[in-house]
Amino acid sequence: MGTPLGDFVRAKRDSIQPEALGLPERGRRRSPGLRRLDLAGRAGISVEYLTRIEQGRDRRPSVAVLNALADALSLGPAERAHLRYLAKITGGECVTHPRPAPPPRAVRPAVLESLRLLEPGLALVTNRLGDILARTRSYEAVMGATGLLDAEVPNLTRYVFTDARARDLFADWDTVADEQAFDLWLGPSADSSEWFTAELAPSAGTDFTRRMNRHVVPARGVLRLRHPSGAALRLRRVTFDLTEEAQQLVVLLPADEETAAAVERLRRARRHQRAQQAQPLRVISSTAT
Repeated sequence: MGTPLGDFVRAKRDSIQPEALGLPERGRRRSPGLRRLDLAGRAGISVEYLTRIEQGRDRRPSVAVLNALADALSLGPAERAHLRYLAKITGGECVTHPRPAPPPRAVRPAVLESLRLLEPGLALVTNRLGDILARTRSYEAVMGATGLLDAEVPNLTRYVFTDARARDLFADWDTVADEQAFDLWLGPSADSSEWFTAELAPSAGTDFTRRMNRHVVPARGVLRLRHPSGAALRLRRVTFDLTEEAQQLVVLLPADEETAAAVERLRRARRHQRAQQAQPLRVISSTAT
């Protein structure tokens, strides 16, 4: 039976072509990517030991071995952090329970005040499970028509994988899906992540579980939306980690003038809608003559 660490190492090995690392081509291979022989040689470990790690028979490789594998696979900083985190899970340092308490959903008053000051910008507070815990009114104006905010506690991960509207909204749905699946590994706690993953998997299907096991560290480029209004939005994401609460403050900035203009139109439409709803009902009576 595999482990998260073994699955990650094997997935990265399969994704790397030998020539990308300056290794000679060794003829036809049964599987894509690096051979175990090549990776083991670069990491300075035996092929047998690498096989045990990939197959989950060695669950506690040393820090030196992890660093050697990271070097051999040419992992970037985010991938190295993910490798270390998966090693903790595999080694049993993150003990899980059948059904943990939900992660805290309270947002600090100072963070809520920061959201208020960010108006009329697009901003939200979320956690790695995808729960949207707070947002600006401008974010509501833009995302209100998408269906994302319909739930009592909106959840972006659930929306991406189970709501058909998400595939229309996100122009790069595959990339967004990879992002949401990857973030579950970094949830508020190992307990809550594992429970949420198990709870979501039946409705999200095999596409979700496949992405969870790929361990693709996303680049998080410009977010492209096909808004229900017909506007094409391009938004740059700036993320601030709220480490103490295991939350994030995400600010979405228009990436071009067309997006800025479209966002302003959506804001105005939302303000007009609210003004109409706030107007008292006028009752007109007539007297028959």
